[in-house]
Amino acid sequence: MFIGHWAPALAAAAVSKDAPKLSTLFIGAQLVDWGFMAFGLVGLEKVRIEPGFTALSPLDLYHMPFTHSLVGTLVWALVFAFIIMVGRRNAGAAILAGLVVLSHWVLDWLVHAPDLTLAGGENKFGLGLWDYPWIVIPLELVLVIGSFTYYMRRTKGPMGPAFVLLFVLLAMQAFSWFGPAPSPNPTIFFITGLVAFTIITLLAKWVGDTRWHKSQVGLAVPSAYR
Repeated sequence: MFIGHWAPALAAAAVSKDAPKLSTLFIGAQLVDWGFMAFGLVGLEKVRIEPGFTALSPLDLYHMPFTHSLVGTLVWALVFAFIIMVGRRNAGAAILAGLVVLSHWVLDWLVHAPDLTLAGGENKFGLGLWDYPWIVIPLELVLVIGSFTYYMRRTKGPMGPAFVLLFVLLAMQAFSWFGPAPSPNPTIFFITGLVAFTIITLLAKWVGDTRWHKSQVGLAVPSAYR
C-alpha cells in the first residue's frame, strides 16, 4: 500500500470539523513510514530492493520491528494521539488521529508479503496482495478516489488545490507500480521516500488551508472564502 495509506486521512478530515488539519492527518497516515525511512538511514531498520520480489513491489522489508510491528504501530499511534490531545484539547481529534496512524498496519497487512510482526518477533504476517495486481490496483484506487470524493463532498472551497493533490497522488502511484525499480542503494530509497512524503504533506497543507468543513459557519470559515 502506498497512496492508499492517505485514504483514512481524507476520511478522518471529512468526518468532523473538529478533526486535525489535513496535513497533520497526512503525516499521521504515513507516520510509521516516516519513522521507517529515518530509522533506515541510520541502520535501525532495513530493506532490500529485489526486483520481482512481489508482482507490484520490489521491497523485501525484512527488518522493521520498531515501526511496522503491531505493538510498534500502536505506540506511534498513542504518541501521535497524545500530541494532538495536548495541542488541540479535543479527545475526538486525538482519537481520529490515533486511528489514522493505526490504520497503516492494517492496510500493510493486506498487501505486504509476510514481513509484519506483532512485536518484532520471528512470526511474520501479511496477506501478500501485492502479488495479485488485479485485486490490489482496484483496491488502492477505490480507497483513494472514494475517500477523496467523500472529503470533497463534506468540505467547501476551491477545487483546484484538491485536484492537484489527487493528480500527484495518482501519478506517484502509477510510477510506483509501472516505473523502474528503485535504486538498489537503500539510502537513495529512504531519501526518495522522505522527499515524496514531504511533497504530499505540503500539498495536503495547501488543500487543508483552502477548504473547510461544511458544518463550519461564520467566524470558523476563513475570511478569504466567506
